Amino acid sequence: MQPLFGTVPLAYVVIVIVAVGTKYIFIPYVLGRQSRDSHGRSLPPGPSVIPLLGNLKDQTPPGQPEWLHWVKHKDIYGPISSITVLGKTLIIINDAHAAYELLVKRSDTYADRLFLYFCGKLAGYTRSLGMCPYSERFKSLRKSMAKGVGSNATLSKVFNHVQEEEAVHLLLNLLQTPENIFEHIRKEAGAVILKIAYGYTVEPHGSDPLVDLAGKTMEDFADAGVPGKYVVDVMPFLDYLPGWFPGTAFKKVAKAYHARLSQSTEQPYQFVKQEMVGKRNKASFLSQALQSDPGNDDINKWAASSLCLGGADTTVSSLMTFFLVMMLYPKVQEKAQEEIDRVLRPTAKIPLRTDCENMLNINALVTELHRWHPVAPMAVPHSASRDDSYWGYRIPKGTIILTNTWWFTHDPAVYPEPDEFNPERFLGDTPQPDPRQWAFGYGRRVCPGRHIADNALLITVAQVLSVFSISKPTKDGKVIEPEVKFQAGVVTHPHPYQVDIRTRSPQHERIIREAEKQWPWAKSDREDLLSVRW
Repeated sequence: MQPLFGTVPLAYVVIVIVAVGTKYIFIPYVLGRQSRDSHGRSLPPGPSVIPLLGNLKDQTPPGQPEWLHWVKHKDIYGPISSITVLGKTLIIINDAHAAYELLVKRSDTYADRLFLYFCGKLAGYTRSLGMCPYSERFKSLRKSMAKGVGSNATLSKVFNHVQEEEAVHLLLNLLQTPENIFEHIRKEAGAVILKIAYGYTVEPHGSDPLVDLAGKTMEDFADAGVPGKYVVDVMPFLDYLPGWFPGTAFKKVAKAYHARLSQSTEQPYQFVKQEMVGKRNKASFLSQALQSDPGNDDINKWAASSLCLGGADTTVSSLMTFFLVMMLYPKVQEKAQEEIDRVLRPTAKIPLRTDCENMLNINALVTELHRWHPVAPMAVPHSASRDDSYWGYRIPKGTIILTNTWWFTHDPAVYPEPDEFNPERFLGDTPQPDPRQWAFGYGRRVCPGRHIADNALLITVAQVLSVFSISKPTKDGKVIEPEVKFQAGVVTHPHPYQVDIRTRSPQHERIIREAEKQWPWAKSDREDLLSVRW
């Protein structure tokens, strides 16, 4: 018998794989896909299966947007469909009413999270709110976050000034180097959420270590949180194989992801504790939580981390989409600017949050941003914690629920001409449904920081449009048409594009520079952060 790896014979390797595969894949597949429950109910319809592998070939191809792949099921199999991948059932919901009935009205059954072996156990994301199973820990994390960020009333007292200040800093950065727009967007989003979560002040110019760390950690999650992206999710036994074994490259990736998540949580936590000891700490979510609930440090630490990691990347996605659509729809931009000018007259200033309350078009524009491209088009998968049924179909315990939020906001029966960016659909006597009911998640898993995200987006959109004109760039006298294409992943962003950003007039440039006097750059906390041990 010839060895395949070191001293391990090939026949032994084959026997182990077949034995484990039979136990964890073939038997669950046969029992799950082909059986009916005691009432004769079967799984929802879906594509034909391959023996042993099930619908492995029917998953989203690498690089293709998941929401566009799964929406094809609606026309072929109906509003609810299913696939079985290596013994695991996935139900795809392409019907908003069904999503509401299951994930909201039956949220006690569907509040659990899909356990992704790679994302959860190996990368460690079950410690944070987004991937935490429905448990006492989950409830404690939600409770901690609700105390600090759970209402608009809280925002108006604590967070408005922070968001107004960092939006002005975005204007100043765009004025100086508009070509670095994506870097500036990430800096603003990170600065807002880091100051809210930790009282941390970022580097005023150039890169900031905590902004960069949080951004990279969220990129990790966007990759790790895609069901089936890593083979260990469906074949957990691979984790017990040595690192040199073919197919175990995921171990090295998971180790890097785990280390980054730990650092992005522990380092700012220790920074806040150090600042509190020296009585230098600024008001923040974490400092207030540690003072009011001193015996619950682990929960408060991970609640702050969840707030930070969830808030920064989603705002980046929305703002990148905002600049893209302003290029594509100049008349929408023009109408919004006319309203801003009308509300701010006779004073020439940067709009504040209170000014935005009188800007119906700006509010409608923000609502349309949530509809035109939700930041999490397939949401974060839910999981059934017990056996259930719906529309005559059975839903076994442990079923993964994939919810096509993008389709809910693009259903032409609900939103006529859904591909058009049209804020006016939310104005008048008969506005179309508010997409926030889907865009921020469902039931007991709805985003606890949704008010922060919406508030930051509203303030930034109003301030940017008050002073800048956004248009398609030109090269050699020819207009460069932007490509409307979004990256795959849990939280998605437009593919990088070029954009022309200029002040609307010399007077508007003066307004930006004057605003710096009211919202000056503060000294960074970078050195204090880097000095802590974590």
